[in-house]
Formats: sequence, C-alpha cells, structure tokens
Amino acid sequence: MHYDEVEEGTEMPSLQIRDLPEDVYEALAFRAEAEHRSLAQQAIVELRRIPELTARERRLEILKELKKGIVAEPPLRLIPAAEALVREDRER
Repeated sequence: MHYDEVEEGTEMPSLQIRDLPEDVYEALAFRAEAEHRSLAQQAIVELRRIPELTARERRLEILKELKKGIVAEPPLRLIPAAEALVREDRER
C-alpha cells in the first residue's frame, strides 16, 4: 500500500508531534523536499521503515555474534584432509 492510499470507508488515525528537535525537523524536511513529498507524507514513509531498520539491526547483531564464535573456535579439519582425498582420487 502506498503511503497515501486509504481504503474506502476507513478513517486514518492521525499523529501530532510536539517539541520536535530542530535537527530532526531539518532532516525530515530535507528528505521530503528531495523526494517531492510533504512533511506528513515523508514522516509516514520514515515511520514505515522502522520495522525494516530494526530487523536489519537484529541481523547485524546476529552476524556479529556468529563472527565472534568463528574467531573463538579453532577451524575444523576435514578428516581426511581435502588434499588427501584429491590425491586418492587421482591415484585411481
């Protein structure tokens, strides 16, 4: 669904933000202008991205934990070693 699409017969809730920090307002206004959107439209777009961002942060956290585990554990050796398997195959 596009940010400004509304199903017929449904009323959209509204949100009013007070005491918005100046830097947040400027960043939102800059992105809105760059995308040819109103502030309200841009705010909706930004708010819809929150689930994507939190999912990405979680994936990065999981990858970080996996990398720690890889570094902490010694590498596994294939038994027999890959070189031995290749050598054995060539000798057939």
